[in-house]
Amino acid sequence: MADTTIRTSLGEQAAYQLANVTKTAPIYGAVTPRWLVRLLDWKPLESGIFRRNRVVEEKPIDVLCGHVDESEIPETYAEYEETPREYRLSSINALVNVQTRTSDLFSTPYDQVREQLRVTIEGVKERQENELLNNADYGLLNNIVDSQKISTRKGSPTPDDLDELLTKVWKEPSFFLTHPRAIAAFGRECTRRGVPPPTVTLFGTPFLTWRGVPIIPTDKIRVSGKTSKTQILLVRSGERKQGVVGLFQPGLTGEQSPGLSVRFTGIDKRGLASYLISLYCAASVLADDAIASLENVEVGNYHEYK
Repeated sequence: MADTTIRTSLGEQAAYQLANVTKTAPIYGAVTPRWLVRLLDWKPLESGIFRRNRVVEEKPIDVLCGHVDESEIPETYAEYEETPREYRLSSINALVNVQTRTSDLFSTPYDQVREQLRVTIEGVKERQENELLNNADYGLLNNIVDSQKISTRKGSPTPDDLDELLTKVWKEPSFFLTHPRAIAAFGRECTRRGVPPPTVTLFGTPFLTWRGVPIIPTDKIRVSGKTSKTQILLVRSGERKQGVVGLFQPGLTGEQSPGLSVRFTGIDKRGLASYLISLYCAASVLADDAIASLENVEVGNYHEYK
C-alpha cells in the first residue's frame, strides 16, 4: 500500500508574511538626560526681557551696632547700577515637513506627524542645554568672571581642586557640572587617595557627590585639545539664593512645555504639511559668586587606563 503521509512543514519565511511585527518608536540616540535644564530654577518673563539689577558693591553700607545716640547713626543708602544688564530671550526654531500622503497612509501603529515632532522637539531641547552653557551672550561658560576661575594643581581633577572650587561658591552651592569623562577622572583620583566619593539619588538616578554636592554629567561641556581638557563648573541655582536662573516665556500659542510651542503653519500645493517648533530661553548669573570654574581639567584617554 502506498505511503500518503505528507512530510513537509510551513517554512519560516512564508509564516513571516502573516505575522505581526512588533515595532519600537524611532530611537534617537543623541538624546541625553539634560540634567542642567532640570536643576536650574526657571523664571517666567512677561515680555521676553529680563533686567538684572545689582547693588554697586564698591560703596559700603555703613551701620553701627550697640546703644548709640541717634545723632551718631551714619546716614547711608544702597547704590544701584545705573546701566543694569538686560537679557532678551533667544529662540531655537525648527520647521518639520510631513507629506500628507505619508501621514494619511502610514500612521499605524505610530502617528507619523507625532513621531516627527517628538524627535525634532528632543533635538531642540538638546540644543537648548547646549545654548545654556555655550551661547556667546548668556551661556554660563561665557559668564564666569576671572576671579571665579581656578586651574587644576596637577591636571587631573583632585579632591583638593573641588575643595578650592567650593571656596568660590560657598554660599549654598547647588551642584557641580562637567563632562562624564571628567567625573571618571575625578573618581580615579579619589580611588587613588582612598577617599571614594559617596552617591546621592536625584530623579531616581545615582550621582557621585563631593562634600555633599552632587556632580552632574553633561556632554555639552566640551572635551578638546590633544591633552583632552575640559572644565568643571560649580553652580548655585535660584533667584532666592542670588544664583543662576533660567529664563523662559510662558503662555505661548501652542505651548507644549515651558517656553516651547508647536504651531501648524499650513499645507502647500504639493501636500506638504508644515509645523513650526519654537523654544525661547536664556540664563542669567545674578551674582558673580553664583558660579565658578575649574579650568584645564585633564581627563586622559581611555586606553591609558585599560
